[in-house]
Amino acid sequence: MTLAPPPTGEVDLPQARDRAETILTQFLERKQADAATHRLPTELPEALTDFLTAGGKRLRPVLCVLGWHAAGGTAPPPRPVLQVAAALEMFHAFCLVHDDVMDASATRRGKPTVHRAFADRHAVDHSRPVADRFGTSAAILVGDFALAWTDELIHTAGLTADQLARLLPVLDAMRDEVLYGQYLDVAAGGQPTDDVERAQTIIRYKTAKYTCERPLHIGAALAGAPGPLLDELSAYALPLGEAFQLRDDLLGVFGDPHITGKSRLDDLREGKHTLLTALALRDAAPPHRNLLHRLLGSPALTEAEAAQIRSILTVTGARAHVEELIEQRRHAVLHTLDSAALVNPHVIAHLRHLADTATRRTS
Repeated sequence: MTLAPPPTGEVDLPQARDRAETILTQFLERKQADAATHRLPTELPEALTDFLTAGGKRLRPVLCVLGWHAAGGTAPPPRPVLQVAAALEMFHAFCLVHDDVMDASATRRGKPTVHRAFADRHAVDHSRPVADRFGTSAAILVGDFALAWTDELIHTAGLTADQLARLLPVLDAMRDEVLYGQYLDVAAGGQPTDDVERAQTIIRYKTAKYTCERPLHIGAALAGAPGPLLDELSAYALPLGEAFQLRDDLLGVFGDPHITGKSRLDDLREGKHTLLTALALRDAAPPHRNLLHRLLGSPALTEAEAAQIRSILTVTGARAHVEELIEQRRHAVLHTLDSAALVNPHVIAHLRHLADTATRRTS
């Protein structure tokens, strides 16, 4: 997903993104220097730095800035707002590092995941089982640092007392929602069913609220947004977040790994309970349903077996159905923008541009 070319208007998202990026970089440089000064393991902040600089869409910081402008916040956003936006990317790193451990994913953004990178380095001097346990433990700690440093970034941002009072309840809700969503995802893993409603609930809490709704709310809350404006932002964000995750599920199975930076076997080997697989299991003929039950969640799934699954996902109409749902949500998002009464009208053009790039992306 790219922010260029941005729509015209006074809201300069590329500049805001760059400034938030600089805040993250400088913060992590200080953490590495502090660790070195106290003779503590620098490889932990270094691993987090490598992870954060390996790529990423920076969608949450961008939406935080758009929420700020939507509620009438000044342009350009002040440093405290951008530091909160940067903190959302740090929180996202926490989620992804732990998610990769739970999913046993080998790659992220075209590189080894944090736990795999630590394990591979440790394997030089230890057996593979010992190295793997070390990699998992180290990655959990890296994720823990990212979570702790999220709070540090927020509480050192220089927010006013009123801003902090408005921000913290939204931040608390976001953390609760994504962790509950993650648990629902883990609990459903390895045993995909035709439970479409459960798949939709996972999407709502693991992705839609945390990826789109709460970042917008956080930026708007910092600008003092009233409740009705937050409701309008939710009407935009929730279907967008759902479409974003549905696209992610399709890319996880049908995408080009050279473009996505992730294996297209991981979700199938994990037996991830997605709306894509739930629809296929619901609509498949008995022989195909039995094959899906046998193959989904197999850790040793081969590419040939994955091709069989992809064929079933296609012939049952599940793949086309998900594409249709993405398009329906995109239209719902655009319809919401047609009647939105945002304080800053320039934000509408950016939100419309974002809806297109987020739902039609290839990575």
